[in-house]
Amino acid sequence: MNKAIPRKLMTEWIGLFSLLATVIGSGIMAERLAGGKVAIAFLGNTIPTGAILVVLMVVFDPISGAHLNPAVTIARGFSNTFAGIQPVDIAVFVGMQLLAACLATFFFKWSLKE
Repeated sequence: MNKAIPRKLMTEWIGLFSLLATVIGSGIMAERLAGGKVAIAFLGNTIPTGAILVVLMVVFDPISGAHLNPAVTIARGFSNTFAGIQPVDIAVFVGMQLLAACLATFFFKWSLKE
């Protein structure tokens, strides 16, 4: 593992946590604020999700490649067209992404207890 890997791992963790926080948070708030209108709730979730995804890709792409998805990490790790993650490091990146996903989900479950 080279010296840049811890920085890349933290970037992936922050990026995926932020993405899931936005998806979960905007989904909950959109449902609560839409008053039963499914189309409005859908827009209230998809617009913030798309916006944060663009922001995260622009900010984190130069550092880690901004995969933010274990399937993308695996595919890109074995691709000849991308040199950001070596096949040896795939398991560590996927583990960090899964940890971020679990922590973001548990954070919202804990913080939104009613």
